[in-house]
Amino acid sequence: MDNFAVNYQLRRQPGFIQAIQNSLILAFRSLLKVWHTPEQLTDVTLQPVFFILMFAYIFGGAIAGNVHKYLPTIVPAILVQTLFSASIISGTQLREDMDTGVFDRFKSLPIAQIAPLAGPLLADILRYVVAMLSTFITGYIIGYRPAGGVGHLIIAALFVIGFSWSISWVFAFVGVVARTASSVQAISMLVMFPLMFLSNAFVPVETMPHAVQWFAKNNPISHIITAVRELTNVGKIGSDFVISLIGMIIIVGIFAPLTVRIYSRRT
Repeated sequence: MDNFAVNYQLRRQPGFIQAIQNSLILAFRSLLKVWHTPEQLTDVTLQPVFFILMFAYIFGGAIAGNVHKYLPTIVPAILVQTLFSASIISGTQLREDMDTGVFDRFKSLPIAQIAPLAGPLLADILRYVVAMLSTFITGYIIGYRPAGGVGHLIIAALFVIGFSWSISWVFAFVGVVARTASSVQAISMLVMFPLMFLSNAFVPVETMPHAVQWFAKNNPISHIITAVRELTNVGKIGSDFVISLIGMIIIVGIFAPLTVRIYSRRT
């Protein structure tokens, strides 16, 4: 009976250090899955290549006059889009794991309740890094040269990874509340596409109708992309960077505990 009480307390009221340790262990579990099935990285490897080449060589001349002038606009945009779509996979895979019953086993163990959620999301940082490298390498090959310098390029990379990790908690929440993995995918796409295409990602906001301009200028994705462009192309940390950073903290502060709470009730 005493052992049961101890395990119950460990499971229900874990310490901060234990929560981190449990999350890292389950992150390693997720990384092992990627090691055994590396084709999971195919999308984040090839998607930025296809999109950069397509947008640059098909739309670059019409929008910016030539491909080279369009690269400082499109490469940061594709970086954000690729990592945004990569974060959607987090919610889908979470729902699939819950459907297989593996989370029932996790709940029976004396581990922090946040660990089964935070672990895979931490492991997804590998996907973000691969997507980021694929984007910048492709851009460099076709002529993109970030004028902001290596230091600001690294800051931009960490910034976008932080954005993707924070937004993955939103999709983890969708994965917990949705009933099927396909519904998670559908809901997430309905969120992603308006935010990406009604932004300053691909065309100047000034060319849009006035009603759409208002949304595009206040679109959080526009703030993210502007911050990345300022870092990579100018070497500047502007107001969009600060606003976006605050937004990331708020998103994690809201959706992380909310997702854990719903997960603990439903599994």
